Amino acid sequence: MPDDVKTPPAVDEHQPLGQATFSSFADSTAEDWTKIVAAAKVFNRNHVDRVLDHLKMLEGDCGGFPVSRLEHSLQTATLAHRAGKDEEYVVCALLHDIGDTLGCFNHPDIAAAMLKPFVSEQNYWMVEKHGIFQGYYFFHHIGLDRDTREQFRGHPHFEYTAQFCHLFDQPAFRKDFDSMPLEAFERMVRRVMSVPKNSIYNRADSDNALG
Repeated sequence: MPDDVKTPPAVDEHQPLGQATFSSFADSTAEDWTKIVAAAKVFNRNHVDRVLDHLKMLEGDCGGFPVSRLEHSLQTATLAHRAGKDEEYVVCALLHDIGDTLGCFNHPDIAAAMLKPFVSEQNYWMVEKHGIFQGYYFFHHIGLDRDTREQFRGHPHFEYTAQFCHLFDQPAFRKDFDSMPLEAFERMVRRVMSVPKNSIYNRADSDNALG
């Protein structure tokens, strides 16, 4: 992966590139899919911009917490970065709660699904399960079992995920914290999410059909 990834030039995601003409997939042709893939490659260039724009939607939304959801995300990522964690881990820390606005009842699944093509299985599992592990610190206050995470005791990533919650997620609600700004993480997000490692659209030659 290159040392840095520059912000891609703005593209018109709705620019006409030719449209397929089929009415069912069974009737589609290679020519149809050439048009669709070409359009997807244009659209996908702005993928990270859309991710960052969605993260910004957490700004100002406190949901009763001491700080906004965006500030919590920045604090979590800042703590991980200052602890010397690698960029992939820091990006996971930054985006771990990005699903709050869409997945009110399963927000970790949203973040995990977004990150899955770009991160290790270990980091994917950490993001996907962090809600249950974070519950150790508050589930008992809302009538739930704080030891729900124990169902995963013995899993190879149990301690890894428990450490994420203990060191970076659960203490990231300080009003006086000097968080790094979102702009400081932007290039990290672009580098981590530049090339999908795991995708149903990855070909045998390691290229991505839609990339």
